[in-house]
Amino acid sequence: MEIGLHLSDLTYPNGPGALADDLTRIVVAAEEAGFARVSVMDHVWQIAVHGPPEHDMLEAYTTLGFIAARTSRVELLAWVTAVSYRAPGLLAKLVSTLDVLSGGRAWLGVGAAWNAEESAGLGLDFPPLAQRFEMLEETVQICRQMWDPDDDGPYEGKHYRLGRTLNVPAPLHRPRILIGGGGEKKTLRLVARYADACNVINSPALEHKLAVLRGHCETEGRDYDSIEKTVQVTLELGDGRAGADEFLATLRGLAALGVDSIQGKLPGVWEIERIQRFGREIIPAAAEL
Repeated sequence: MEIGLHLSDLTYPNGPGALADDLTRIVVAAEEAGFARVSVMDHVWQIAVHGPPEHDMLEAYTTLGFIAARTSRVELLAWVTAVSYRAPGLLAKLVSTLDVLSGGRAWLGVGAAWNAEESAGLGLDFPPLAQRFEMLEETVQICRQMWDPDDDGPYEGKHYRLGRTLNVPAPLHRPRILIGGGGEKKTLRLVARYADACNVINSPALEHKLAVLRGHCETEGRDYDSIEKTVQVTLELGDGRAGADEFLATLRGLAALGVDSIQGKLPGVWEIERIQRFGREIIPAAAEL
């Protein structure tokens, strides 16, 4: 099982003036510790589960470009991009650029978006939910077409029309697509149809959600095992060996359900020893699951 670091809280003790240095220390330490990927949120205000909206938040793709320049191995993605915040042709270009400049490490994490408050606050597009799901499917189609070096033809959809899907330079590899969310009728169907990975909430319903995904894969003629199953877990170990053992027991339970990787927030991540402890006590053991 792989473990990724999710940078959801950017309000650090040293303040915004030191944020670039703090982020550099964090992502370099994460790479050295063996984390598989680093993700950031695609929000413009902090969300309630992590703090008040006035807390520090950086634009996702600018931040990923910054992280790419300071690392060499970790995979990079927004967890997850709000589909309504950017035109899909521009989004495909952003991820392509990140992939080229990072040496082939970019993913596209994308979802139907949910934060109406920040959208209204900054004047971002936020159509009704049913429309956002239609936009999500068209966005994934456009990205796949733009990442195909043999197809720069037009795209005609219900919500988007592109005259020529030219994208040069192409990504160094086709970025993996992760669709976030556990909606059984729409989201998991889109995962089965288009995605390389899914992100489902770690809850008592997880086993059921994965069974629903398996059913959609059968309908779509898709190999269920080809989709990476991910969940978000808080990377909290507690004190001593007992805390690490308890965390590993959680991972074994997830692996038994078919989960391939976790992505999580590490409390106090600016304290580099917390990252290093994961590298010593958890990541090598998780790799054996």
